[in-house]
Amino acid sequence: MRNEIEKVLEAMREDYKRWSGPERSQIKDEMTEDFCNGLIVTEGSRYWKITSGRQSQRSVSGFVVKAGDKKFQEGDMLKAAGWAAPARNFARGNVLDGRGVNEVRWTGIG
Repeated sequence: MRNEIEKVLEAMREDYKRWSGPERSQIKDEMTEDFCNGLIVTEGSRYWKITSGRQSQRSVSGFVVKAGDKKFQEGDMLKAAGWAAPARNFARGNVLDGRGVNEVRWTGIG
């Protein structure tokens, strides 16, 4: 599943590059590099947590379900409700079947 989650991270990186525009400058290049290198995936007991930002200013971009349960399938992408938990209202896509991966934005799953 790590490879599929990497596709989500790549979609976030590409969206950030599109959002920041085609003009190039040293500051913009540094900001893009910081964002792209600042995406981190952490494995929890029930979810993979995707965070972005610098060490002192991290934020949660979303969660990916590790194993299915009554409501969600393995690989479902969930919006963050807070630092430690996803919003469990509905899935925003699934990394295993590719559904919704290209709709992920640099601001997160949601």
